[in-house]
Amino acid sequence: MIFTIDKQAQYTVVKVNAEMLDSTISPGLKSELVILSGEGAKNIILDLSSTRYCDSSGLSAILVANRLCKNVNGILVLIGIQEAVNKLIAISQLDSILTITPTLEDAVKRI
Repeated sequence: MIFTIDKQAQYTVVKVNAEMLDSTISPGLKSELVILSGEGAKNIILDLSSTRYCDSSGLSAILVANRLCKNVNGILVLIGIQEAVNKLIAISQLDSILTITPTLEDAVKRI
């Protein structure tokens, strides 16, 4: 599976099990996130620890998740960000918009 979903009482962890979050993976991620939101998930932790590359469609999927969470007064937290993905987020000036923590434990504390 490309995505692993772990639903907890206060949050849902979505792990991307792919090295590249690009136009082949992003539409599926967006769909999963919309489904989760429709099921009532408001706090989502997106684990990108396996993802070494992200393009604009990947950023778009992340922003969709962020908007879905904010629309229901929840939070999106990114964890396990690799250096290349972190640079893209910084270059896109999304580091001030997105919540990023190094570990799952840190993310749970933010929620």
